[in-house]
Amino acid sequence: MLSAVSILLPVFGLIFAGFACRRCGVLGPAAASELNRFVVWLALPALLFDILAHATWHELFQPAFVAAFSLAGLAVFAVVVGVRVFLGRPLADASIDGLAAAYPNTGYVGFPLCMIAFGPSSLTPTTIATILVVCVLFALAIVVIETGLQSERRPHRLLIKVLRSLMRNPLLVAPALGALVSAVHLTERRAKSDGPPESSWWLTLSKLVAQPALTWWLAARVFALPEQLVGIAVLLAALPTGTGPFMLAEYYRREAHVTSRTILHSTLGSLVTLTLILLHLRHG
Repeated sequence: MLSAVSILLPVFGLIFAGFACRRCGVLGPAAASELNRFVVWLALPALLFDILAHATWHELFQPAFVAAFSLAGLAVFAVVVGVRVFLGRPLADASIDGLAAAYPNTGYVGFPLCMIAFGPSSLTPTTIATILVVCVLFALAIVVIETGLQSERRPHRLLIKVLRSLMRNPLLVAPALGALVSAVHLTERRAKSDGPPESSWWLTLSKLVAQPALTWWLAARVFALPEQLVGIAVLLAALPTGTGPFMLAEYYRREAHVTSRTILHSTLGSLVTLTLILLHLRHG
């Protein structure tokens, strides 16, 4: 139990320290926005670039890991969107809800947590998972949102708009440039809400329970990945909801209360679920 807590404490301690600083007035009202800009535009892209620039193609080519992690996330996203639309939620808002239920915080929490739990060998799988979350899941959510908002449904116009958005995303550009550098050998290799309050709770359960369970089944039973990769995949899938869904809700000026509550509830709830997963991994 203490070993699991020692892994979680540095990461979540920093999160709650930031929360306490804001509540006490040490950080101003714009601090979260500015820190988020710093991470999204500078810190995380620099980390992704460095990892991809020094990774071998053998390390990056992990189709079974990609399939297990991405299929689980896409399945949770699709089910939640379908249920929300069936219950009368507009398609654009249902897409944001689906993203909130399937968008693990691989960038902010995944890297430090997996580094502490598994060591440097976790950096490449975590980078792959981050790219899948940002490129595949995030892009799919944008397509669904645009489809729900546009009166004009011409596919080529939607595709152009989505591609422009993705090409301006530093979390995609940085690893792409890093992979390019690696490919041409430019660096040396190293060894108020319109949804009911309970909506956020079942989105949180989808994120913290359904997605990691489905990821485990795919990784361990379907694709028979090595034990360490199974552990990394499950841990990443069990991470709390990241800020991506909230940023999309803000960008498209959609209702964001359910999303923000899901981020809060999943962050708090993941203290329990991640502890249990880490205890299981340590025991195994």
